[in-house]
Amino acid sequence: MHYLYLAVIAAVVLGVIVGFAAPGLAKELKPLGTGFVNLIKMMISPIIFCTIVLGIGSVAKAAKVGKVGLLSLGYFLMMSTFALAIGLVVGNLLHPGEGLHLDPAAAAKAHTQAEGGEGTVDFLLGVIPKTMVSAFTEGQVLQTLLVALLAGFAVQKLGRKGEPIRRGIEHIQRLVFRILAMIMWAAPIGAFGAIAAVVGETGWGALRSLAVIMIGFYLTCLVFVFGVLGSVLWIGARVNIFTLFRYLGREFLLIVSTSSSESALPRLIAKMEHLGVSKPVVGITVPTGYSFNLDGTAIYLTMATLFIATAQDQPLSLGEQISLLLFMIIASKGAAGVSGAGIATLAGGLQSHRPELVDGVGFILGIDRFMSEARALTNFAGNAVATVLVGTWTKEFDRERANQVFNGQAPFDEATLLDEHDPAPHEDRDDEREKAVARV
Repeated sequence: MHYLYLAVIAAVVLGVIVGFAAPGLAKELKPLGTGFVNLIKMMISPIIFCTIVLGIGSVAKAAKVGKVGLLSLGYFLMMSTFALAIGLVVGNLLHPGEGLHLDPAAAAKAHTQAEGGEGTVDFLLGVIPKTMVSAFTEGQVLQTLLVALLAGFAVQKLGRKGEPIRRGIEHIQRLVFRILAMIMWAAPIGAFGAIAAVVGETGWGALRSLAVIMIGFYLTCLVFVFGVLGSVLWIGARVNIFTLFRYLGREFLLIVSTSSSESALPRLIAKMEHLGVSKPVVGITVPTGYSFNLDGTAIYLTMATLFIATAQDQPLSLGEQISLLLFMIIASKGAAGVSGAGIATLAGGLQSHRPELVDGVGFILGIDRFMSEARALTNFAGNAVATVLVGTWTKEFDRERANQVFNGQAPFDEATLLDEHDPAPHEDRDDEREKAVARV
């Protein structure tokens, strides 16, 4: 597995070289990256289902699950709002887009992107699948989450009669993670195709013309991740963010090579459980966070909007910026339900809030792929931090286990992605408490 990730790094470098040396050929390699990401997405629904059902099914009281959910949503709302505010502050300081003259011909492409946006009501109704099976076939994370929650509570209510079902799902989980481990061997091919295609399509032209907003966005994400998230993680859980990120290094590399945080979602679930966070907390916080805790997308939405407004000589007043902030808090929650989340949500939001600004979205399309790297990395970092924090606040985080993992005494099994012979400490304690209650 160590050689696999070295191969990913080599593939990224080779992809950049091919992109500059033979841009025509590089563009044709895009399906390699798309195919790999699609293989990963194929596994997300069954992994989320198994994780949540096993997590909730092993909890004695349903109230614990509700507490985890409320804590997670409250934290997600607070941090997303903070991220949006930071984006507005930095955008006002940098004034990106000054002096630019945008090409109105890009408007048609931008409006096409805007058609992918959806309203709040449509987003909420979309959480309900047409059938229980369609939640898996359509690849909608929130639909799978809903079905998994219902199934988990059903197994919990069945008591001992539900044990055969729970054991059966455990075997399915082992199979799913084994398939995922096999798919990971295609990572170098996917990384090569994705990087080569984007370099071949954009080159250096777009980077030069939009350097201010891109560099500003990356720096803002760095300040948010290490300044804000790092401080919150240390204050709330006494965990060093650099230590946590070193543990998740391979997942960050995977995101950089595919430009998709979804490609690392299954591994984040497995690694958070291995770290010592209980199954219910991981099973609820991680999937929910991928739809509601989009810190990188929130920063992008506000900074990109200010860039577009300034570039078209239509700067927003302070009052308009505040109303935009409130609007984007809602709009960013539906980002995960839209294909091409960042750009589609930006275009859709401007279409409904300031239609006259939509024309400028076409200009930012050139570097959206590069900015999506920072978006995906920030979103992933935010969800990893949130999982540790919620686990700590609900007393479902085994600090002793975490120290062993961070120190290398309990290495993560890359072959199975599961702790086959090392049951979670919290499950042991739950079993002991249930046996004690039975004896009484």
